[in-house]
Amino acid sequence: MKTYLIPIDFSQASIHAAEFAAGLSKQTNVEHLILLNAYYVSPVETMLPDPDMVLLREEQIEQNAAERIKKLEHLKGKLKKLVRPGVQISTHLNRSHLLRAVVENTINRNADVVILGSKGNSSMDDSQIGSHVVTISKASPVPVIVVPPGYNFEEIKRVVIACDFNKVKETIPLEALKKILDNKKFELLIVNIDNETRHQDGDAERMAQETAMHMMLKQYDPKYYYVNNPDIINGILQFAADNDAQLVIALPHKYSFFQSILHNSVSHKLAETAAVPVLLLK
Repeated sequence: MKTYLIPIDFSQASIHAAEFAAGLSKQTNVEHLILLNAYYVSPVETMLPDPDMVLLREEQIEQNAAERIKKLEHLKGKLKKLVRPGVQISTHLNRSHLLRAVVENTINRNADVVILGSKGNSSMDDSQIGSHVVTISKASPVPVIVVPPGYNFEEIKRVVIACDFNKVKETIPLEALKKILDNKKFELLIVNIDNETRHQDGDAERMAQETAMHMMLKQYDPKYYYVNNPDIINGILQFAADNDAQLVIALPHKYSFFQSILHNSVSHKLAETAAVPVLLLK
């Protein structure tokens, strides 16, 4: 993954995500970090006064844009001290809606991953990006990493993959997963959520051996587990916490953990409770 796109709304959550991306650069082959701010002004705002009878003038819009660029450059300066030497950092102000800005810049700038800061109980900021995590994650054409508030970057040594053993054959995005895993020395823990509590941990590897996933990931020497928890989200996150994982990877397929966290009510719960970053593969 050569390019990270980090949407910035200047909330603490988004700045925290940028700091995470900088830390991650020391462990990956990323070459370019793009700090993106979306600044959309409706034509109505320039033609009609607000409730205080104040009309938004063009010079005010330009001044606001200049201030945003200045703040992006200031953040860039801070991140230069945190990234791996040689990593380029660029800033971009996009005069469009946040979602459109993220999708267009992901495509036009060949971003490999979008890194978002989520907003939880520990964040008092009014984070536009945090409130749009679900929408952005759905629309993004590339994988998304959601960084919880308060998470301090740690070297990634242990990774949890959440999936459904029965459905992985037709849905596992192998190439995207290999980009994450290849040339990395991760301890890989593959977890199947068993919300009907029908299996024990000892059955996990035996069942995995019957799936296409076993051959796909055999070279990474993974360990297989069941998590018996009727609450899928808490089951995965508790397993990650108990095993001191630094990243949870969610595979996209029907009835998966990925689908669950893209449901508005559950994603809000995730933002409040996740202790580690979650990577949503596409």
